[in-house]
Amino acid sequence: MDSISETLSRRGLIAGLAACAAAPAFAADNSAVPPAPAIAPEAPAASPAPAQAAVPLLPTPATPNGKPWDRAAFEAAMAASGRPVTLADDQFNAIQARKPAAMKLIAQYLTERLGKPDPLVLAAFEALPREYYHYNYQEHRSTCGDAYDQPPKPWALGYGSALSDYLGQAYMTQVIAPKPGDVSLEIGTGSGFQSSLLSRIVDHAYSIEIIEPLGNAVKKIFAPLGYDNVTTKVGDGYYGWPEVQGGFDVIIVTCAAQYAPPALFQQLKPGGRMIIPIGQPFKQGQVFYVYHKDAAGKIHSRRDMGCFFIPMTGTMMKVPADQAQANPA
Repeated sequence: MDSISETLSRRGLIAGLAACAAAPAFAADNSAVPPAPAIAPEAPAASPAPAQAAVPLLPTPATPNGKPWDRAAFEAAMAASGRPVTLADDQFNAIQARKPAAMKLIAQYLTERLGKPDPLVLAAFEALPREYYHYNYQEHRSTCGDAYDQPPKPWALGYGSALSDYLGQAYMTQVIAPKPGDVSLEIGTGSGFQSSLLSRIVDHAYSIEIIEPLGNAVKKIFAPLGYDNVTTKVGDGYYGWPEVQGGFDVIIVTCAAQYAPPALFQQLKPGGRMIIPIGQPFKQGQVFYVYHKDAAGKIHSRRDMGCFFIPMTGTMMKVPADQAQANPA
């Protein structure tokens, strides 16, 4: 196990953290955050959203081709997703042996932060094989040996992106409280883990990735696990996904925005919830903001914990908040 960790992943951590600091750093912060503008610039035209697929109401385990999740299933799924990797039985078993301790840590963390863990969130984490998502797409190599490392930390995906640590992902997921029947939107697909996590709870999970080579590669990873209720696209998450009729019950943004994009408020359903890190790129002082749209369509917000994410790029980098307010859609 130590050999695979060293050969498959340590360089990934160094490269990833040199390129981006993507893991939430949960520390209280009191710096000022720019307000969200009320109106966005006009969104570019996009293709219609695909039809939604029916899924079970509770998380289900990963069973590619109806088989248990073992080494053979792992290798088959990796190959089917265009990321072939070969492990010995003892290497695969060592990875699996670390998962219970990681699950215990997630439960403890959610209890400390939020009072108790949401059973749906824990079940979704239990269902996902995190080692499947540990992959550097730029260097074409797996970092599966470090999927359940403690303490958890971010890992490089290549192209300046990173897989966030599992405690941060658990926290953000529970804060927005996804439920069976919901439709979710993620801004920043990254590894695909977060959208897969949501897909084990909600009816359909949509996700947008702005980095084209990463987005095109990651869109291939869901089918080998049988996750047919995840839809991704390459695009600018600033504009959300307006073609999805009816909008979204939950929205999770996994990159730091300088302000909350107005299109996301427009696409949030009444009763919907959104979490987004807001702050300046690559600087301390980023803070989670949690938004709720009430039945009348009014937006309520609360300031949450401090965090640190790679920046939202694209339109966010070009349109400051004051100009966004001055240019109606």
